[in-house]
Amino acid sequence: MSGSLPETMACIEIAEPGGAEVLQTATRPAPRPSTGEVLVKVAAAGVNRPDIIQRQGNYRPPPGITDIPGLEIAGTVVAVGDGVADWAVEDTLCALVAGGGYAEYCVAPAPQCLPVPHGLDMVEAAALPETFFTVWTNVFERAALQPGETLLVHGGSSGIGTAAIQIASRLGSRVMATAGSDEKCAACRDLGAERAVNYRDEDFVAAAKEFGAKGVNVILDMVGGDYVARNIAALAPDGRLVNIAFLKGSKVEVDLLPVMLKRLTLSGSTLRPQSVERKGTIAHALKEQVWPLLEQGAIKPVVHATFPLAQAADAHRLMESSTHIGKIMLVV
Repeated sequence: MSGSLPETMACIEIAEPGGAEVLQTATRPAPRPSTGEVLVKVAAAGVNRPDIIQRQGNYRPPPGITDIPGLEIAGTVVAVGDGVADWAVEDTLCALVAGGGYAEYCVAPAPQCLPVPHGLDMVEAAALPETFFTVWTNVFERAALQPGETLLVHGGSSGIGTAAIQIASRLGSRVMATAGSDEKCAACRDLGAERAVNYRDEDFVAAAKEFGAKGVNVILDMVGGDYVARNIAALAPDGRLVNIAFLKGSKVEVDLLPVMLKRLTLSGSTLRPQSVERKGTIAHALKEQVWPLLEQGAIKPVVHATFPLAQAADAHRLMESSTHIGKIMLVV
């Protein structure tokens, strides 16, 4: 471990469940890395929808994880715990964390750390982990999207959506996306979507059936609610639906007949509670399959806006407005 670590740090804490105003600047003891962890001086941290849900009191951190929000960071290693061989003090990295990103210092499990891709700055690197881990494990592992197959991405202009469109299209799949404005649809097409549907004006089910052979092969959905039945209708035979969120609600009534007749697979996952070992496996796959595309410039995170750490509440308000395209970032 480094010999000159600070005793305290600035961070953002959730004073109580509620609106964006409950995010407050605080001073807390600076963390120390445990076995298998690194301590990172944070340069930037991503703002993600789960942070909003945690702030509202509906997404508690896993046992033993700090209540400071923030699920992805980039920065410089200032200390390493026992058993860490792949990282050293002064290395720069980005990391998926289970909490603690909205702070000057954050501990990260070493297997969940990845090098900052050549050509990307710290803000762009911090925009990668949460979205890229989520997209890879759900679209390419759970749903097993293949080159030549069709993918429908709901919320195509979100951080998740912009990542999914780029990765899938660059790896040889055909991508269709939905978004809530013509501007957002244009952004989806610019990122690699062949078809973009403004869901306020057009039926995505009919569009999906035209886009793919009798429907699309895979759907990545973060909406839930009444989208579930419509997704089932939009899937081709042997199609796969993966849910990663449920903005319209998690409880739905499903007609199993089309699921059976079309041999569909309905799946879903959350990333935060999964083990360090499992997240390390995802990190390894990303480094092998996706990091080369980032370093070649074929993929680049879309950063909509940055805010100083102390203005985390404003960042949350922007995310809740749903007017952004891509990622919202905090600069520490």
